[in-house]
Amino acid sequence: MDRLTAMQVFAEVAQRGSFTAAGDELDMSRAMVTRYIAELEDWLGVRLLQRSTRKVTLTDAGTACLARCQQMLELAGEVQADASQRDGEVRGMLRLAASTSFGQAELAAAVGDFLALHPQVRIDLLLGDRSVNLIEERVDLAIRITNEPDPGLVARKLCECRSLAVASPAYLARVGAPARPADLAQHHCLSYSNFGRSEWRFSRGGQEEAVRVGGRLSANEATALLQATLAGAGVSLQPSYLAAPLVADGRLRALLPEWEPARLGIYALYPSRRLLPLAVRALLDFLLARFSGPCAPWDAGLPPR
Repeated sequence: MDRLTAMQVFAEVAQRGSFTAAGDELDMSRAMVTRYIAELEDWLGVRLLQRSTRKVTLTDAGTACLARCQQMLELAGEVQADASQRDGEVRGMLRLAASTSFGQAELAAAVGDFLALHPQVRIDLLLGDRSVNLIEERVDLAIRITNEPDPGLVARKLCECRSLAVASPAYLARVGAPARPADLAQHHCLSYSNFGRSEWRFSRGGQEEAVRVGGRLSANEATALLQATLAGAGVSLQPSYLAAPLVADGRLRALLPEWEPARLGIYALYPSRRLLPLAVRALLDFLLARFSGPCAPWDAGLPPR
């Protein structure tokens, strides 16, 4: 039995609560997953998992064993990373997490270009709008848009994320355009369920203004609000990497041109600087070179602030 692989299979089943889901993640049949678990239990002489028709749960022995297995897998990863760095070859499997909107708009293309440069690297791109636990989900690098990166992680700032208050020409033809931030209180504002839902902040020179906004539609994902904005449902605050191309082609109009919404940072986050795998370091350097600079690439057509 390959005991290290068996530990990896066990950790995946424990995390996902399913033999089938673990097999899908590991590109392994359910029968093979079952075999690895059975052989690991035979070797240890204890039952690690309780199986039922609905779910798989850890036994007390399984809970204790899982922590040890995760330590072993982490150590094995460090050994592999160290060996990889010694021969200078960029290789390996990376798990990269990002928001759905940034992943679709910018990151997927960047990853494609990176893979073209490094044929021995594989990347599993995880898109979603929840903050994944990098340790528990074995994520090597996460791209997050925030002004408060997790203090428990190493953070490298890639660039700033500008935002635009936008609406469709059809919506503005019905209700008119706001002349100042306070006017947004009279508009249908489409907001984020998990960020800045009721207050939008703007600045002009040294002046700052916050306005409480309201509307009947909120969502937890930027592209959903963007589609509603295009359909004329109201005003939304959109990251420039989504909104700038639509403003340029006239499908949306940027509002309050003298006022700038509050900026956020786009950060690359990773668990530790210690024995950072060469492939992770190469990807981080590639993203820094691609996105950093006086302005982000997608902001090139916007007026400077």
